[in-house]
Amino acid sequence: MIPARRAERVRRRQRLGVVAVHAAAYTVALLGAGPFLWSMITAVKLNRDLYDPAHSPLWFNAPPTADHLVYLWRHTAFPTFAWNTLWIGAAVVAATLLLATPAGYALARLRRPWAGRLGMAIFLCYLVPPSVLFLPLSRLVATVGLQDSDWALVLVYPTLTVPVSVWLMMGFFSAIPPQVEEQALVDGCTRFAAFRRVALPLAVPGLVAVVVLSFVLCASEYLYAIAFVSPTARKVVSTGIPTELIRGDLFYWQSLQGAVVLVAVPVAVVFNLLLKRFVAGFTAGSVTVG
Repeated sequence: MIPARRAERVRRRQRLGVVAVHAAAYTVALLGAGPFLWSMITAVKLNRDLYDPAHSPLWFNAPPTADHLVYLWRHTAFPTFAWNTLWIGAAVVAATLLLATPAGYALARLRRPWAGRLGMAIFLCYLVPPSVLFLPLSRLVATVGLQDSDWALVLVYPTLTVPVSVWLMMGFFSAIPPQVEEQALVDGCTRFAAFRRVALPLAVPGLVAVVVLSFVLCASEYLYAIAFVSPTARKVVSTGIPTELIRGDLFYWQSLQGAVVLVAVPVAVVFNLLLKRFVAGFTAGSVTVG
């Protein structure tokens, strides 16, 4: 009788634990989704509904409207900003992969006691505030004649993405057993062939993590984008939307929130499609070389 009661208490505690975990997860999810839900509702609200303090900000007291989204798409340069963000992000991601992948592989395979410390030193470069690098980078941009060109962002953004990506790829390659590549070398592959045919396919989750992280860093960066690019046709979303939709003390709140939704939804969809590999890349990238 006593063991049966104990077993029942254990099962009851387990059920309560599962319920508590699920309740906490749903609460955190709702809190995280709250700002985005507010943006979605605000984007389609009428002015008289939005600016009335008696109306709930999370519900419609008047019929929704798509006029503010139409204004954003037709009467601002939002499509241009989105395209600039996309191609600049793609170019920076490509440059980051070309630089960070071989560097991370080399540091992971160096049989030297200082390899791990060098990788950490490279990662520490990522922690340098952009405001500290602003003056030397502005001099570089002016010297190469890229001021007010979106190519200036392609030039400077790798200073943000490459250090953290090298550290990430270094940890990921360290998690791959070197015996796999040694077997390829025994079979007649060169070092580069072993890297390309064996290490890179195994490093796909880490590469996905680098792609996602680099693109998000580029899309959310503000200081360099506002300092180096001033023509409207060259701006990206992070700077173009505020300058277009905030005019003095006039805020186009619905269009601003509409831009948030239109930018966030595609990124969220792609991120969710790659979520498992992204998490696997970061998990493996947490391993460092001693």
